[in-house]
Amino acid sequence: MEFVFPVLLIGIALISVITLAKALRIVPQQRQDVVERLGRYKRTLNPGLNLLVPFVDSVRTKVDMREQVVSFPPQPVITSDNLVVSIDTVLYFKVVDSVRATYEISNFLQAIEQLTVTTLRNVIGSLDLERALTSREEINRHLSGVLDETTGRWGIKVTRVEIKAIEPPPSIRDSMEKQMRAERDRRAAILNAEGHKQSQILTAEGEKQAAVLRADGDRQARILQAEGQAKAIRTVFDAIHTANPSQKVLAYQYLQALPQIANGTANKVWIVPAELTKALEGMGGALGGLSQMVGDAPSPKASDDASAVEREAAEAAQAAAAAAQEIHNEVRVAEAQATGGKAPQGLPAPEPVSPTSLLNDPADQRERG
Repeated sequence: MEFVFPVLLIGIALISVITLAKALRIVPQQRQDVVERLGRYKRTLNPGLNLLVPFVDSVRTKVDMREQVVSFPPQPVITSDNLVVSIDTVLYFKVVDSVRATYEISNFLQAIEQLTVTTLRNVIGSLDLERALTSREEINRHLSGVLDETTGRWGIKVTRVEIKAIEPPPSIRDSMEKQMRAERDRRAAILNAEGHKQSQILTAEGEKQAAVLRADGDRQARILQAEGQAKAIRTVFDAIHTANPSQKVLAYQYLQALPQIANGTANKVWIVPAELTKALEGMGGALGGLSQMVGDAPSPKASDDASAVEREAAEAAQAAAAAAQEIHNEVRVAEAQATGGKAPQGLPAPEPVSPTSLLNDPADQRERG
């Protein structure tokens, strides 16, 4: 009896501890515990300290209410152009109703995975490879809509579905790389051609503008030069008409210009007319008979300079005669070279003109000239 009482006390204490442990339940934050009483749902324990009926109430499941992330393994999917691609998906979800997540489905995570795979195969099967690679946002929205509609009755909210990777077959990847390389080469060639085209266009426009400017400058220069020549001619013409020159001045100017005409470098052959003597005699007569012309009488001041004018006229006549004689000699030498040293037949040799014949002729000859 002495040992029975202590054992009984220990048993009662142990039962009390177990009963207390069964009656008290501490639930952490962001978790809910589903409680059953005698196999039937009784209530849901919220975070904090909760009391249960010992040996009657029991916790069925502990549901995590936080948003969870699940990465599914790669799934082979066939596209509309009969290509097998491997797709990795990432699912974000959270439990909004712990009771329905416990009693509506046995394993909601496996159900979500299978639903994602079937929905993904349905969506990708209606797209070709190129569109599937460039339509991730569309695929994500479609998956989110289907999963959210289906898992809503399970007390689960699918917040986001992401396609992590789409892996085509190795042969398709090689072809895509070649296609992209060819596309880049084509773009580079187009850019180079566009640059060359723009360069040629700019160069042509520059040359055109330069030619236009040069032509305009040449036109302006020609206009200015023509205006200058016209003004000079108009000035000379006005000066001549204002001065009203006589025949004496014109004859004197001709005698001054005659040596320059004979000494020109471009005058290789100068034809001396047979009437040159008569022409010179006529000019001499004009010089001698100028005083007898009406309205051309020399003024007192002009008579003082008559001797100087006669000397200049004599010098000009001598120079003209010398030039004519030199040209005559050159013509004879050229004729001799052309005929082999024989004088041409039928052409009389003109007589040489002396300077004194222009100044010392009789007055009657000058009047006839």
